[in-house]
Parts: sequence; structure tokens; C-alpha cells
Amino acid sequence: MRILLTNDDGIHAPGLDALLEALRPLGHVTVVAPDRERSAVGHALTFHSPLRVRELAGEERLTRFVTDGTPTDCVLLALYSLMPEKPDLLFSGINRGANLGDDITYSGTVSAAMEGLIHGIPSIAMSQVGSQPLHYATAATFAARLAGRLAHHTRMPPHTLLNVNVPDLPQEAIRGVQVTRQGHSLYDQQIVKRVDPRGNDYYWVTGAMPTGRPEEGTDFRAIQEDCISVTPIQTNMTHHALLEEIDSWGL
Repeated sequence: MRILLTNDDGIHAPGLDALLEALRPLGHVTVVAPDRERSAVGHALTFHSPLRVRELAGEERLTRFVTDGTPTDCVLLALYSLMPEKPDLLFSGINRGANLGDDITYSGTVSAAMEGLIHGIPSIAMSQVGSQPLHYATAATFAARLAGRLAHHTRMPPHTLLNVNVPDLPQEAIRGVQVTRQGHSLYDQQIVKRVDPRGNDYYWVTGAMPTGRPEEGTDFRAIQEDCISVTPIQTNMTHHALLEEIDSWGL
């Protein structure tokens, strides 16, 4: 099995290392990751400057590259230049921190998986809850289990990726796996305005960490109950229920 691995926390992130070690026994792993943290860049692509890529020392059944591009750039570089054959699976992560609710629209982690999906690769985004997670091994173990299931028993539904969030707990403390729907995030966003030494204004986007409504069946509820959340996500965002209503407006 050929596995492509990327992230948005950068090539030196501990979550990437944990995921790599968990997936290596399953096949040949190719890592293409950013050279620095690229969190919250969403689905950004680099169009107006060249991308630099450097191959790192490899090992048996392991090839690694680092680039100055975004997570989505990493996927495109892998699929159309760096890998001799397309991968069987794409994993993005393990992200430092949750990707729940509306936060997935900002996430470089989820966007990298979405790019794989767009190009026909079964794709999974993996995130470990918490600002400084301690138990990446929990998410990594589940990722390997999921990869094995997809490789030998199950086919990913077309046009769908899996967004997986794992509580920051030891494996024995996890209370199960829930297949969930995307919840809704609650934001306390702020813009802080300051003045630099030359008298020019500058701004920081800040505020409290987002929370969410832990409604039954949502990703937020699963995490609240110390369960792993697995959310199938589609790229087609059409609101089908409103098609006839908006058509009746006579636009």
C-alpha cells in the first residue's frame, strides 16, 4: 500500500512523527510537509511564487520531502511530481488541536485531505484535541487501525473524506468511536489594534479559543463524551433544500 502523509504543523511536528511511525508497517509512506507551521491557511495554493522542495534522508519504505508551500501545495506536489504512482491513501495530521465544527473551513489539515479527495484519493484528516496534546499515540493507533480497515475491508464513499478528532487521553481512557455530523462553532473573535515604533497601525486577530454546541450526534458531543469522532465530509456544499425556494424568487 502507498500512503501519502502531510500536515499543517510542519515537518518537525510531533503529531506527524507519531502518525508516520504508526503507518510505516502498512506500506511505503511518502511524507510531503511544510517547512514551518501553516495552521489556519485553509485551502490556500501558491500561485505567485515558485515552490522550493528538498528531499530529506529516507529509509526503507519511507521517502520524505519538505517544501515552503501550503498543505494543499504539498498534496499537489506529491500527486503530480514527487510520487511515481498515486497513493492508495492520504493522511493529513496528526494536527495539534481539534478540527471541529466550522473550524474545518480554516483548517490546513482538513484542506489537505480535501485536496486529496478532489483528485480521487481516499483521504483522512487526523486531529488530536488540546493546545499541547500529550497522547498522540492514541490518535496514531486509531489511524493505523482505520488505514488497515480501508485497505482490506472497506471502500471510502466517493466524494467524501473522513475528519477524525481524538480526545487527548491514553488509549485505555477512550470510551468508543462515534460517527458524527459536523457541529456548529461558537467564536469570541477580537481584533487588537496596536502601533509600531514608527507610528504605523498593525492588528492581531485574537480572542478566546472557539467552542461548540455539544448537540447529540455532533463531533463536539463525541469529544465531550471522551469518544473519537469520525465525521464524513463532502466537497459539494450545495444547499439542495433551498434550490426550489430560491428559484421561485424570479431572479
